[in-house]
Amino acid sequence: MPVSGSGIVKMLPGRRPCKECGFPTCFAFAMKLASGGTTVDKCPYLSEETKAKLLDLLAPPIKLVTIGSGENKLEIGNEEVIYRHEKTYYHPPGIGLLISDKESKDKIDEKIRKIKELQFPWIGLTLKASLLAPYFESGNKDKFLALVKKVCQSTDVPMVLISEDMDALFSARDICADRNPLLYPITKENIEEAIPKIKEKPSPIGVRGDNLESLVPLTIKLKDNGIEDIVLDPGSKNLMEAIRDETFIRRAAIKQGFRPFGYPTIVFPCFIAKDGLKEAMTGSALINKFASIIVFSDFDQYSLLPILIQRLNIYTDPRFPMGVNEKYYEVLNPDEYSPVLITSNWALTYFLVSSAVETTKIPAYVCVKDADGLGVLTAWAAGKFDGESVGAFIKRCGIADRVKHKKLIIPGKVARIKGALEDALNLEWEIIVGPKEATGLGKFLPEVAKKLLALKK
Repeated sequence: MPVSGSGIVKMLPGRRPCKECGFPTCFAFAMKLASGGTTVDKCPYLSEETKAKLLDLLAPPIKLVTIGSGENKLEIGNEEVIYRHEKTYYHPPGIGLLISDKESKDKIDEKIRKIKELQFPWIGLTLKASLLAPYFESGNKDKFLALVKKVCQSTDVPMVLISEDMDALFSARDICADRNPLLYPITKENIEEAIPKIKEKPSPIGVRGDNLESLVPLTIKLKDNGIEDIVLDPGSKNLMEAIRDETFIRRAAIKQGFRPFGYPTIVFPCFIAKDGLKEAMTGSALINKFASIIVFSDFDQYSLLPILIQRLNIYTDPRFPMGVNEKYYEVLNPDEYSPVLITSNWALTYFLVSSAVETTKIPAYVCVKDADGLGVLTAWAAGKFDGESVGAFIKRCGIADRVKHKKLIIPGKVARIKGALEDALNLEWEIIVGPKEATGLGKFLPEVAKKLLALKK
């Protein structure tokens, strides 16, 4: 359980306020430390033992683990709640693709191509799978190592190296140690052999148990040896067991503060469910039920996109509406005489407006003003989409440099900002009141485009 400020202050040296930590009193320092606003090293009088104890108490209930390196690294764990409406989930699960060394060269090439090319633009984001999982299934070590080399040379996505053979597993690790791969599985049978090899070149590891109870001595032993970049697999045999185990691990870590379960988890729909549809449904259920890495045997655009959208929806902060970045967006390659529209940055609003523009087949600029993720009318009511603020955005966003006309279309629902907006733009722009709904752009936009085209001639 999270330690409180009053609990921390009892562990402090108890000196008279020296203010060397930057706070007026020890209690103020303790309260800030409990909320994550400062660090233990700010107090110069804490013993190393007390620092270690405080760091352990202040650690997140589920450890943050990083797999991979560079821009494509995958961060999992570090979650603080069981249900997202309590606060939010922070690190979406990695979606992985299994590649067996028994598969044909064409199949391996196809899967590598999928992980690189199956990317979906979605409301200002790019949705894609996260990692590849080379699997030692052939019994031929050289074949497995060749597969790992091929994956390393072909892509820079994070990897889960899967091998029951420890020699093959750590030989594969040595090939791509700089890529920080996840090594799986570490079990009660191989843990003694694995620990010194893990220490040689520290890497995140996947610990597999026969059940929940068998994970406890494994994680304790690893922690005692200074190894804490751990991902848990309780060895669930089917979907019902997986839901039960994932829920138990999350509740034990967050509600009871049970440190041996305070790690992210990995699940394998590719092994639990053999049928393609059942595999997708299993993965979908485990996105909801706390899995941190989900490995599929295969996917295509039709099965992957729904999974990615579900992941996005679950891992969107419920405290804030989903918004897109404040800037102007180009729809259908507009030119200097294309229409310019303005809307708020609520993702749904942007999606509806840009889709309506695409339907008209008329290239246009859609200027999106930051309104804290609110819709146009709500943003206006909250004072976040008024003439003055919209005018300031139009001046700074650079749209005036992209067009040779000064005509701006505003949503019909906020027609009342027209006068204030004209004043804010120093009467340099003509403000055109558009339709109240995005669906009205189908009839409205062609007429505006025709008038702008006349200016070009």
